[in-house]
Amino acid sequence: MFKLWAKTFKSTHLIKDVVIEDDTDDTRTHKVFHALNSACAQFDLSAPIWLDKTISDFKRFAKTRFYQDNFMETIDFDYLEIQVLEED
Repeated sequence: MFKLWAKTFKSTHLIKDVVIEDDTDDTRTHKVFHALNSACAQFDLSAPIWLDKTISDFKRFAKTRFYQDNFMETIDFDYLEIQVLEED
């Protein structure tokens, strides 16, 4: 089972969060993208752009943050954080 936790923060306070589960036989990369897209749909956001920093952080820590620079539209929070909770 693959689980990804998506959270939005404003002024260090958790605003919204959701855990997305995926038990398909897809690759890890596809599971991450599908979970992120699902979380963004629930938060009514467009999918963020993966910059070099976000990719690097995600590869190293299985966790990353998307700031205003990662989004095409203006966001009403400071950042979106995603973290892999579980993967088999």
